[in-house]
Amino acid sequence: MVFSYKAKDQKGKLVDGEVEASDQREAINKIKSLKLSVVSISQSKKKRSKEGKVKPKEIVIFSRQLSTLVSSGVPIVQSLGILESQAETKNFKQVIERVRQDIEGGLSISDAMAKHPKAFDELYVSMIRAGEVGGILDTILDRLATYLESSSALKDKVKSALMYPMIVGSIAIVLTIFLVIFVIPIFKNIFMGFGAELPLITRIVIGTSDFLKANIIYIIIAAGGGAYGIKKYISTDAGRRKFDYILLKMPVFGMILKKVAIARFSRTLGTLVKSGVPILQGLETVAKTSGNKIIEGVLLDSMKSIREGGKISDPLKKSDVFPSMVVQMISVGEETGSLDNMLSKIADFYDQEVDAAVKGLTSMIEPIVMVFMGAVIGFIVIAMFIPMFEMGEIASKAG
Repeated sequence: MVFSYKAKDQKGKLVDGEVEASDQREAINKIKSLKLSVVSISQSKKKRSKEGKVKPKEIVIFSRQLSTLVSSGVPIVQSLGILESQAETKNFKQVIERVRQDIEGGLSISDAMAKHPKAFDELYVSMIRAGEVGGILDTILDRLATYLESSSALKDKVKSALMYPMIVGSIAIVLTIFLVIFVIPIFKNIFMGFGAELPLITRIVIGTSDFLKANIIYIIIAAGGGAYGIKKYISTDAGRRKFDYILLKMPVFGMILKKVAIARFSRTLGTLVKSGVPILQGLETVAKTSGNKIIEGVLLDSMKSIREGGKISDPLKKSDVFPSMVVQMISVGEETGSLDNMLSKIADFYDQEVDAAVKGLTSMIEPIVMVFMGAVIGFIVIAMFIPMFEMGEIASKAG
């Protein structure tokens, strides 16, 4: 429950705010712990507005600035107040405000942030908690900002590589549908007036056009229903696992997805281990944020291996996701006590691999899309122009 209060500080100044507690007595105790004298308190009736997703860029800037303020000796509550006033979006401003209020109410920084998963994910909260325990919050915040920048750059590389083919492919599909539904019927009416049999290629195109025009509503409904069914299936644990398995096995794309997953795993676990997060907790966090059920299963097996006295690398070796080079480097890192450095080197290497693979994919997809687009539209154009070339013969047969 959230309680609104009015209280006086040690100088007699009247202040107001909110505190979260299970009951009023706990709320009063929390307010007193802030060295405030309660004047009035009541359960807040207003509902907190629903929070939206916060952009990664905002979190990066926030982490950098908070790290600088904390390392300069500015108290955390005051630092959050400064960043709250500088926040660019209303949504993130509200998040920082609530985190500040919760910390004032007695919560730890990590617990206050954990209440806002759309802004601070599990990995972020785990590292902040490690920073609080180790007394190196400013260092952790700086590492978080660096990690988030690297992670965001990796995503941007993949997105930018796929953007052009997707745009060109979408234009090709829209243009083809327009020709088939709106242009071809015009030619059909012209050709039918001659009464002669049309070439096979023309009849195929006209037949396709007639079918789409007659059944377009049913096709849209079927496509929507199919998409909904697939989405529901993927939302189940078994469905998600099967879908993720297929993604990793796809030609070309599967290879890139594997490299992205390895880079993300290495960067995330390396950052967590370097920040002092226990290895089991780190693996659990990485597993939950991996975004792929197959990789999550492998990492959970690694946790089981460690609990039984084994190594992280043992289950990785058995999987077909992690290459032998990665497994060997992790194994060496475990034996030499430099796991965080090894993981960082793996992440740097696979960042470069992803960059090269994405560039190769882009250069390969562009001509394929263009050829496909030209072939489809060319087929339609030829199908429509063949009868026009033979129009004299068709007209004479009709006469």
